[in-house]
Amino acid sequence: MIMKALFTVTGRGMGGDAITALNIASALEKKGFECEFALDHSAPGILFRKRGIEWHRVRIPQAGGHAASKTRLLSAALRTTRAVYEAWRLIRRIRPDVVVGVIGGGAVVGCLAAKLAGVPAVGVLITPTDARVCTRLNRNVALPESNIFGRDIEGVESIYSPISPDITLGDPESAYRRMPPQFDPKKPTIVLSSGSSLFKAMAEAASRLVDSGMEANIMVVGHPLRDEYLRIINHEGIINLGYIDWVKDLYSIADLAVLSDDGVMVHEAIALGVPVVALRGVKYGRYHNMGAVFRGAVLEADPEDIVEAVSAALERSDELRRAARRYSGDVIGAADRIAGIIEEEARRS
Repeated sequence: MIMKALFTVTGRGMGGDAITALNIASALEKKGFECEFALDHSAPGILFRKRGIEWHRVRIPQAGGHAASKTRLLSAALRTTRAVYEAWRLIRRIRPDVVVGVIGGGAVVGCLAAKLAGVPAVGVLITPTDARVCTRLNRNVALPESNIFGRDIEGVESIYSPISPDITLGDPESAYRRMPPQFDPKKPTIVLSSGSSLFKAMAEAASRLVDSGMEANIMVVGHPLRDEYLRIINHEGIINLGYIDWVKDLYSIADLAVLSDDGVMVHEAIALGVPVVALRGVKYGRYHNMGAVFRGAVLEADPEDIVEAVSAALERSDELRRAARRYSGDVIGAADRIAGIIEEEARRS
C-alpha cells in the first residue's frame, strides 16, 4: 500500500524552505511514498513549477522567522486560526498518512491542523516560534538554525539540513559554458550568496572584495530583494549570475563560498568540501553560529571584515576542505534520516 505525505511549506516556493521540503520528499519517494505539497495562496512556487509539481493552496502566515517582531508575531497568530482551518480541510479531503510541517508558519499550521485531524505529523523546525509550538504537538526535527538544535529534548532530533545527493554531481564544463567573457579560469573563483534572494549586506560584501583589488572571479548569486541592490553589484569586477538553478555546477568550480550564516547553501558547500566564509547578520541581523555547527570548515566574519576573512580562507583552503569532508557524509545522509523519522510516524496511523 502506497503511503501519502502532505508537506505544508512556508515561504514563496522558490528558496531554502522549498528546497528543504523537496529534498525530504525526494528521500520519501524512494521509500515508496506519494508526496503532495501545500503553499501559501500568494506563493509563486517557482521551484515546484520548474519541476512540473502542482501544489495545493492554503494560508500559511509568515511572521519573519528569527527576525519576527512582537507585532508581526501577533499578526501571524491572528491569521493562523483561518490557516489551520484551511489546512485541516485539505487534510480531511486528501487523507494523508502523515503531515510534514516545514519551517515557521508551514510547521505551525501543518502540525496544528494534523493534530486536529488526528493524523501523525513531523515538524521541521528552524525558528523560535515553530519550536515553541510544535514541540508540544508531535515529533520534530531541529535543523541547525533552530535555537533547540543540539539540545536534549524529548521527541526532537537534531539533524543537518537535508540536501539533494545530486549536489555531488555538478558538471564543471556546464558551469564554464555559462560563464561570461570576463571569467578567468586561472583566478580563484569566489561565490557569494544569501540564498535565492540577494540581501544588501551580501551585495556590499561583494563590492568590498572588488574594491580591495582582490584577484579573483567574484560571482554573486540570488535575485535582489530590491532593485537598488543591483546598483551595488553593477561593478566591472563582479559577475552577477542572478537567480540560478545550477548551483551544483557552480560549486564544482568554486574555490570558496561566502554565504549568509544559515541555510541550505552552507550545507551544499560542506557536502562538496568547498571552504565557507559565513557572514553574520546578513539576513535581518540573524546569527546561527554555523562556525560551531561545522567546526574547522566554516570561518565566520562580519560583513565589514569580508576582505580579511576571504584572504584567510584562501590561505587555509586545504585545511578547510579537509574539515568540510569530515561532515560531508552526515550532511548528504540528512534527508534519508529525516525521511526515516517521517516513515516511522506514518506507520503509526
